[in-house]
Amino acid sequence: MEIRQAQRKDLAQIMELYAQARAFMARTGNPEQWGTSYPPEGLIREDIEKGISYVAEQDGEIAAVFMYAFGDDPTYAVIEDGAWINDRPYGVIHRIAAREGVKGAGSCCMQWGYAQCGNLRMDTHEDNRVMQHVLEKNGFRRCGRIYIEDGSPRVAYQKV
Repeated sequence: MEIRQAQRKDLAQIMELYAQARAFMARTGNPEQWGTSYPPEGLIREDIEKGISYVAEQDGEIAAVFMYAFGDDPTYAVIEDGAWINDRPYGVIHRIAAREGVKGAGSCCMQWGYAQCGNLRMDTHEDNRVMQHVLEKNGFRRCGRIYIEDGSPRVAYQKV
């Protein structure tokens, strides 16, 4: 798989992939994390314009999408029921989604993100057992609980 920055021309495919991901999450016991409309198209457009939206391509098709940025994430400023592994500068991946049936796409994105910075943080919903498994399989450690902008709790992970 090849990772590249997302472009405006990718938007329709990206939004289709997010719709598939929401349906998959609902079928696998995690209907609340992204509900029926997250992430909104406007946010994805912003990510693309800022140069922080990435896609993984396989055989000319988008197999996965994610947001990667390096630097402090305000939602990670406070962690409860645990602690971050370190306080060094870190990268973050958010809004990761892989096309159903494409094996290893999520892992590929996580490995790419880690290779960019060597200190990567992510989070997921308590009900997102699939993502928790992928994170742990890729060497991430469960560190505690953080809260996203709307106040919802998330399980916090870090890989160093």
